[in-house]
Parts: sequence; structure tokens; C-alpha cells
Amino acid sequence: MSSDGLQLATYEFGDADAPTVIAVHGFASSALVNWHATGWTRDLTRAGYRVIALDQRGHGESDKPHDPAAYSMEQLVADLVVVMDTYLIDEAVYAGYSLGARVGWQAALDLPGRITRAVLGGIPDGQPLTRLRTDEARAFIETGTEVEDRITRAYVTMASAIPGNDLEALMSLVDGMRDGIQPDPAHPPLQPVLFATGSDDSILERSRSLAAATPNGVFYEIPGRNHFNAPTSRHFRTAAIEFLRA
Repeated sequence: MSSDGLQLATYEFGDADAPTVIAVHGFASSALVNWHATGWTRDLTRAGYRVIALDQRGHGESDKPHDPAAYSMEQLVADLVVVMDTYLIDEAVYAGYSLGARVGWQAALDLPGRITRAVLGGIPDGQPLTRLRTDEARAFIETGTEVEDRITRAYVTMASAIPGNDLEALMSLVDGMRDGIQPDPAHPPLQPVLFATGSDDSILERSRSLAAATPNGVFYEIPGRNHFNAPTSRHFRTAAIEFLRA
């Protein structure tokens, strides 16, 4: 249960006594879609890790409020703390993609004694989610009106293809996080961080710049991947596990 009374779905893989990876998915995805179906939980457990993955509020099997006030970076990090406390995890390494990477950046800043190193995939500076036209998305939800904005259309198409997604909740998340906390290159986390972004992702250079601004940051370019299919890359998984083991 979150601090404001929402149910959060979590998933555990591997030996309970092994070092823990907290895995947090991207926007409009889920723990099982982002991490399990793509081979991450398999490869991480084979590498000797225990994986705790969660469906962020508004996603997967977790509660999906429609009030934008239920969504903020502070609350998403607080949900992460609740999960770690529930599983009695004092410290862990972190793997996050897209929205999950943004949460990981902030969690590394807020919880320096609990997040020891992190893999942050598909993360730029700035506010990419807020480029979504939620007015167009809501018109599509309510009346089926075609979405004209290219970025919004891509996200709506992707989100609609995943069973169980609630588009109204997802748009409320975007509105709730608008103008909230964003990654600031001037104030990076100090833990070792692997930044990884697809070679075909439009945010590639901004991700690379964010890595360069992080004192213990390194960058990996995921070959032949864009923002939506990067989590399926075997090269990304291999680079992440090598980094975590270091």
C-alpha cells in the first residue's frame, strides 16, 4: 500500500538471499512487459541477482487513479521506498527505463544510502512526457477523434496495444508530473550510473550529455534500437549486468 492508500503490484524473482535489483518500468508499460517478457529477469537471476519489480501507480496491476494530483515525482519515489521497506531491503542496485529511469535518478539523489548504483535507460534532461498533447489524447479516449500530434499518437498507439492500460490514468500522470522535478545536469547523483539509450532514439545526445554531467556516469549506446524497443536489446542487458557486477 502506498502512503496515500493505493495498492501497488510487485513481483519477485530469484533467490531471496541474493543481492537485489529494483526494476522500474517506463511510461505506459509494466513490470512484466518491460522486464520479464524481454528477458531481463531471466538474465539477472542467472547472474546471481534477486529482482523486485513493481508496477508504478497508473500502470499494470497497480491502482490507476484518474486525479492528476495523485501523480508526482515525489510520490513515485515514495512508492519505491514503500516497496523497499515492505521487502525489508536496506540497499539495492536499480534498473529503470524511461519514466522508471527518471524515478531512478531522483531516488539516487534522495536515497544515497539505499541505492548503491543504477542503470538508467532512455533518460534525457528536460520534460519529454510533457510534450504529449493530453487534450488530443483525451479527445481520442472520449470520442475516438484522431490524434494529430505525432509524438502523442505514437504514445497512444503504444499504450493502447498493451492489455489493461488505462489511457485516462496515463494522461492524468502526464498532467500531474507536468512542470515537476526533472533531471538536472547541474545536480546529478554521485553513485555509479550507467546511462543507456538507443542509437535510433531522438534523445540520444541529450542522454549522452546527462551521462557526461554525472561524476560517476558512463554511457552505452544501444545499437539499432529506438526509445520503444530498447528494453528488448540483448546488448543492453549484457552491458547492464556487466556494469552492476562491477
